[in-house]
Amino acid sequence: MALRLYNTLSGQVEEVAPRPGQPLGIYACGPTVYDYGHIGNFRTFVHVDILRRFLKQQGVPLRHVMNITDVDDKIMRNAAAAGLPIGDYTAKYEKAFLEDLHALGIEQPEFLARATEHIPQMVGLIEQLVERGYAYRGENGSYYFRIASFPGYGKLSKKDLAGMEDGARVDVDEYDKDSARDFALWKAAKPNEFHWDTSLGAGRPGWHIECSAMATEYLGDSFDLHIGGEDLMFPHHENEIAQSESASGKTFARHWMHVRFLLVEGKKMSKSLGNFYTLRDLLLRGYKASAIRFLLTSVPYRNQLNFTFDGLTESTNAVERLRNFKLRLKRFFLIPQGLDPKLAEIAHVASRKFTDSLSNDLNTAEARAAIFDMVRDANIAFDKRKDNRVHQENIMLIQDVLEKFDAVFDVLEDRDDAVTRFALEWAEREHRMDQAAPELAARYSLSDNAIEGLIAERDKARKARDFARADAIRNELAAKEILLEDSPDGVRWRRK
Repeated sequence: MALRLYNTLSGQVEEVAPRPGQPLGIYACGPTVYDYGHIGNFRTFVHVDILRRFLKQQGVPLRHVMNITDVDDKIMRNAAAAGLPIGDYTAKYEKAFLEDLHALGIEQPEFLARATEHIPQMVGLIEQLVERGYAYRGENGSYYFRIASFPGYGKLSKKDLAGMEDGARVDVDEYDKDSARDFALWKAAKPNEFHWDTSLGAGRPGWHIECSAMATEYLGDSFDLHIGGEDLMFPHHENEIAQSESASGKTFARHWMHVRFLLVEGKKMSKSLGNFYTLRDLLLRGYKASAIRFLLTSVPYRNQLNFTFDGLTESTNAVERLRNFKLRLKRFFLIPQGLDPKLAEIAHVASRKFTDSLSNDLNTAEARAAIFDMVRDANIAFDKRKDNRVHQENIMLIQDVLEKFDAVFDVLEDRDDAVTRFALEWAEREHRMDQAAPELAARYSLSDNAIEGLIAERDKARKARDFARADAIRNELAAKEILLEDSPDGVRWRRK
């Protein structure tokens, strides 16, 4: 089934497809590694992951590139303040970013492109723009793109820039989003400032030229899909289009996908409001990585998500409901032959709606609803049975739908304990244990092996009819927020 996404460039929902015989070329803007990523960033990365996983499920080969911006104004300023070379400074935050991706179940793309490893490509692109008359050298030794030379400027963001002051220059990367002036391609080095010595002179690249150079290096002058957060549409993506198409004479990216940022408890996320959260902040408060990932998918990418702590609790419960349903499917006595038409129809409808929803502008909310409808209807059908017998083929059909769902949303496998333990170990190394919820450290004071040992001791005590000891062990575990669930298949345990 064809995937259709809203194209910011055309303002319409259009099919996204690779060229015949080619993988789908995707360039997705990655992080600027000067600090830990916040949940607004990760909303974009999670939706890119949902898209990536769904395309793979549909058999679409991918050539997916994500940049790592490891040189810019903030990085240079922060590295200088820390007394570190920029490579040493950014290495810490790049590592943290990749760890956070792993914690959220986000797959890495085929190519990670670091800006500092592509300086020659950037210099070559700037020289090409100068040669073609689209860029010029300023008196200070910096190079600028001449916006007036590109008549299509503004076609992505639909901004009316007719009143823009011609020739005014913007040098810094941290300018206001409404600034639209001749922008810096190459920034001449200031005294004692980190720089590269190139044919353009001593300096460093501007932010926008980095993405153009890396996208074309891996995907060619023209490719299928460019993705980023809505905050990057202007001026960053607008500038990418101008410089790339001026250099090549070709359409840079044929399709543009922008993910809306989120609100936190109904307000714009801001450090000054005290509602600015990194992934690690939330993990140390005791929230599960699976619940965070699932909440970030609860609203389609083009709609604004209101990220709330009540929503996180609801997301935790929703994931647990899905996991419990998956376990229930394993507890039936399977009848080897035959098929219940009603259960088969429940599975087929859910599968079709799931695929249709994601194919139609990546509607994650409807895709999720299709699965929860299946869980509800299947549970109702199971509850009406007088015995524990279900046709094997029915169970396999439902399990196949769950696997199809989880190949995209990736929340059914319980990796939450490992992620939380990692966050606690990081907090201890970084001397941030004061940020961890007090009950969280207690909950993880027992290792998995120690818990399994206590459960085995409890089982032994119950068999010996020493119920006082068995109850004492259960209470000891409950005090550390470790819950036991007895079933015919044995004891299942989980941290609260």
